[in-house]
Amino acid sequence: MLRFFHSEETHDKHYTLLMNDLHQTARDLRDAYRNLENVVEPDLIDCYIYELNSVQMRYKFLLASIKRYETGKEGSYAKNPLEVSES
Repeated sequence: MLRFFHSEETHDKHYTLLMNDLHQTARDLRDAYRNLENVVEPDLIDCYIYELNSVQMRYKFLLASIKRYETGKEGSYAKNPLEVSES
């Protein structure tokens, strides 16, 4: 009966890392939108636009990485791209 309360480990630590990064990036994206909405100085507007674009690109990258991982087309994920060995 207690086994219903335990989550099954269906994914490895790389998938968990991807999901954690995606959740953090979603929070960063929300914060970037909030910052952009509350600023009036032109230099800060430019700064937050660049930040927003950067976070959006990271979010898209993580979504694509998760999709490739779930379909089995990607073997591993490293936080630093230089850590991934070329095959």
